[in-house]
Amino acid sequence: MKIKFLITGLLGLITAAAFAQKSAVSDANDAYVKYSSLKGNKAMGAIAMISLKTAKESIDKASTNAKTSGDALTYALKGAIYSSLAFNDTVTATSTPNFATAEEAYKKAKELDTKGDNKKLLDDAALNLANYKLNQGVKEYSSKRYDLAYKSFDYSRQLMNDTTSIYYAGLAAANANNWDGAIENFNRLLTTDYKRKETIYSDLYNFYFDKKDTVNAIRVINEAIKLYPKNPQFSKRLIELNLQTGHQAEVLAQIETTIANDPKNKTLYYYAAMTYTQVANEAGNKVDALAKQAAKAAAAAKPTTATPPAKPGTKPTPPPAATPAPAASQALTDQIAALSKTRDDYYAKAEAADRKALEIDPNYFEANQNLGFVLISPAIDIFNATRNLPVSKQKEYDAGMAKSGAMFDIAKPYIMKAVELNPKSVEALINLRTYYQGKNDLTHANEVKKQIDALNGAAPAAPAN
Repeated sequence: MKIKFLITGLLGLITAAAFAQKSAVSDANDAYVKYSSLKGNKAMGAIAMISLKTAKESIDKASTNAKTSGDALTYALKGAIYSSLAFNDTVTATSTPNFATAEEAYKKAKELDTKGDNKKLLDDAALNLANYKLNQGVKEYSSKRYDLAYKSFDYSRQLMNDTTSIYYAGLAAANANNWDGAIENFNRLLTTDYKRKETIYSDLYNFYFDKKDTVNAIRVINEAIKLYPKNPQFSKRLIELNLQTGHQAEVLAQIETTIANDPKNKTLYYYAAMTYTQVANEAGNKVDALAKQAAKAAAAAKPTTATPPAKPGTKPTPPPAATPAPAASQALTDQIAALSKTRDDYYAKAEAADRKALEIDPNYFEANQNLGFVLISPAIDIFNATRNLPVSKQKEYDAGMAKSGAMFDIAKPYIMKAVELNPKSVEALINLRTYYQGKNDLTHANEVKKQIDALNGAAPAAPAN
């Protein structure tokens, strides 16, 4: 009888000890549930954190006991509790080890919880870990550590796969010139319900273009044209890409044929103007490059050695002969003349096409903006050339400034109209600032620069989803 009593007492002790440890898990869970219910209430924030601290103390006890330390529930609770501690801690020295503990517990819980019994706790831990890394990525991005920001955002994405983490991961990758990472994430956004996909197509085109992947750049821009036919920027980019890849003649022929079949279509005239402008710009860039080359050649042809003074009673040393101009200099002159004619001819064609578009719709923003640019471009060339004249050529200087000023004024109505129609267009504002600079109106030029800086400096908007 006594033996039976002793055995029963021993069983009672073992059961009580096991219950005490199970109670630690239960206490941790109760405290965590209390914290979860209070954390969204600002007024109860302090009490919520006390509950979280209590939950930590209880789960630490359960984690060190052999009876409960290996349970999926223990790991799930530990992941949820420690991730909450990390997320609420703004001090890196203390939040980092809490994050590491939470991450390890979360992974172990996922491995053990084969039936999904602890889904709520695992979801909480994943959300906390993801948000911790998202906040860390924002800090790294703000300090221009884009490589680190990409890793943090991508960590968050792998846990949550929400549009915010995907977008930020792609953005950080792009700023780090990690085109593969940027492309992968922005393509992911196209498979979600992200609301700004039109912008994503535009960015994707840029990423492929910067990666020199013209095949996919063309594919993406063609998809965008089908989905957003009213956005002229996509057609503009396709034309530019075709021109840059050597398909100039085909593009021009196609546009001109289409206009002949649809002469009242303002958009076709704008596309024609844009194409002519692109050809003119390319010719102008080549003229500038050759002009610099010619200037260097001319400088090299001048004598560089000073004539030494003659000694008394000796015959003066004749000055060194100038180096004969190389035969190539005439070839440069001929190339500059031919390219200048191409530039001027195509600017004239662009002007005519833009004016045709504006006859159909005077409030056509793109045509007003392009015409302003086309008209202001030769004025800029004359203005810059005039400013480089020597002081001895005052008469030529005055004539050049008067001519460029008159040309700036011809462009003004279209530049102003474009800004009126779309005051947030950086390109339109750049044209306006250039106009004011050409007219030496620095007050207005500086005001417009502030507008441009404000638009360029705006932080990218987070997804609305």
